[in-house]
Amino acid sequence: MTTSLTLSDLRADVAEMLFLEPEELSDADDLLEQGLDSIRAVQLVERWRERGAEVSFIELVERPTLAHWWTLITSRSSGGAHA
Repeated sequence: MTTSLTLSDLRADVAEMLFLEPEELSDADDLLEQGLDSIRAVQLVERWRERGAEVSFIELVERPTLAHWWTLITSRSSGGAHA
């Protein structure tokens, strides 16, 4: 499935959940250590699935970084996603 998400979208969505500005998050930050809880992670999964991303809650919390999440999403996107 093609996703309309970008890396900037992911960063902005996560920052919103953490009450941060997107530029405050690096690709390598552990988002659980930054304060992302399971409820917000589930909300992100739901939001991103609505936009075509094929990810699960378990996959996100196993490696909670933007870099890993972006790799997951782009590896499953048949149309390719853009940063």
